[in-house]
Amino acid sequence: MKEFSALEIATAIGGQLHAIAGSTPLSGGVVTDSREVTPGDIYVARKGENVDGIEFAPAARTAGAALIIAEAIPSVDGEILPSIVVSDATEALGRLAGYNVTALREAGELTVVAITGSAGKTTVKDLVGDLLSAQGETIWPPNSFNNEVGVPLTALRATPDTRFLVLEMGARSIGNLAYLTSLIRPDIAVELNVGSAHAGVFGSIENTARAKSELVASLIAGGTAVLNADDQRVAAMTSVLAEGVETAWFSTSGVTDKTPLIWAEDVTTHASGRTSFTLHLPQEEPAAVELALLGSHHVANALAAASVAWLCGVGARTIVSTLSTSGAASRWRMELVDNPNGVTVLNDAYNANPESMRAALKTLAAMGRGDEDNPPRRTIAVLGEMLELGDESRQAHSDIGELVVRLNISKTIAVGDGAKPIYQSANLEGSWGSEAAWVPTVTEAREMLQHELKAGDIVLFKSSRDAGLRFLGDEISGVSGA
Repeated sequence: MKEFSALEIATAIGGQLHAIAGSTPLSGGVVTDSREVTPGDIYVARKGENVDGIEFAPAARTAGAALIIAEAIPSVDGEILPSIVVSDATEALGRLAGYNVTALREAGELTVVAITGSAGKTTVKDLVGDLLSAQGETIWPPNSFNNEVGVPLTALRATPDTRFLVLEMGARSIGNLAYLTSLIRPDIAVELNVGSAHAGVFGSIENTARAKSELVASLIAGGTAVLNADDQRVAAMTSVLAEGVETAWFSTSGVTDKTPLIWAEDVTTHASGRTSFTLHLPQEEPAAVELALLGSHHVANALAAASVAWLCGVGARTIVSTLSTSGAASRWRMELVDNPNGVTVLNDAYNANPESMRAALKTLAAMGRGDEDNPPRRTIAVLGEMLELGDESRQAHSDIGELVVRLNISKTIAVGDGAKPIYQSANLEGSWGSEAAWVPTVTEAREMLQHELKAGDIVLFKSSRDAGLRFLGDEISGVSGA
């Protein structure tokens, strides 16, 4: 965070100072967890569903917090702690983040990149962070910090030395992105896709598109919208752009009516799970890329990240080399591990929707088929529920059951009541004997795998986060959870 006085912060967030001089300079980190406080930090005591952060204000002060932002006056044994009292601590956190970004923009060169989409946000955020680091100090979140708490905390890590601030922005309802962008206005806004993820929350895919479009609608003249030319709902977002906003497009299909366009051709997924393609950048010679990330669905993510890098002046050679070496930086996203027993584990069980489920299964099938350098291998898919799909849930899971048969997945294990239609549909589609199975719990899935897995197998774990399969994937692979 840029250095501000206590009075400047109080004015910015609409709070009242207590037990601290207004002239006191503050430039430490900002945290919402008292266990993360280091000397000089600001502790924001948010009210959670079960705990009020002000209860931990004394511990934060003991750890060295220079200031506490809370919704009541914090004290220890009758002594008031240095604090700013506000009506809503979460809102104050957001306002402080916006104030920090505005001040940094006015003081120097800071470009803010914001990324949204139904799938791929975290991967693209990590790729963009890697790519822009070649141009200057870049701040981006370590995990999926994409809500009204995570976005401000990321923005508050920016300092006067920061050249690029990369933000992942998620939406749980209409208005979420409008709120986040009211705090921190992006210079570049990336729209990846509009899929069926969270359709049960939004009510329809049309409402999902409306919610996602709030990101590019926030751009002002001079800003740039990076749009997926292959997604009709994303392409239609040009209708919400303000006058003077530029557009840049990316495509895996090589559309020709969009400019400037970054696109891929000759996309091939290898038995290693890695995908190669020819990258086309404006005014550059075509270049061969083999992604470090696994799965052909990451080609679109790579193109989106390359678009941002190109807009920010990163050279073609750096773009190509970074895309070829930058792997998954966040846990449980197409995470590939060979365990000591000779089993290859593909753990992609952090998020799941029909689009990402199909992509993961296609990658598993490609890895199992083998090629001239890799023999065919047995493939096992351990699939849990895709949450928040609403009325479309049963049909969406049933469609996945048909797909596993058509892809010739050797063994499919559906886990949990919500995933049962995968098993039922696989049987109806023509799964033979024990090729498909259903178990009600993760414990029973573990027991089945202990008897099923053998050296040379490839096993995919895919589900929404709350289905818990990511931890089972960690157990089978021998990786410690996080």
